[in-house]
Amino acid sequence: MAAPTNETPLLDLLAAMTAESIVVSSLDPDELMLVRIAALAAVDAPSVSYLTNLEAIADVGLDAERVRGVLAAIAPIVGTARVASATGKIVDALDVAIEVAEIEEERNGGAAR
Repeated sequence: MAAPTNETPLLDLLAAMTAESIVVSSLDPDELMLVRIAALAAVDAPSVSYLTNLEAIADVGLDAERVRGVLAAIAPIVGTARVASATGKIVDALDVAIEVAEIEEERNGGAAR
């Protein structure tokens, strides 16, 4: 997990809470993150909520296929509108994560990709 900064204290707090929930949960890390994705979709969470979970999702090795599987599984329960909304918000969160990574790369001297 990224070190806290003075630039994003709230996002850093949310990321720390996400990481801590992985530590204390009795679920396997990948199961926990899939449950979190389902819960985020169920409550129609904002993009920033997905953003705070992206690093943890990547850290446990979940791929897009598993996330799509969860969204497909919950669609009959939460509704297609919530699943479509979740999909769009995941894309928005990924866009923000990519932009942040590019900014950090520029700040660190433009390391080669």
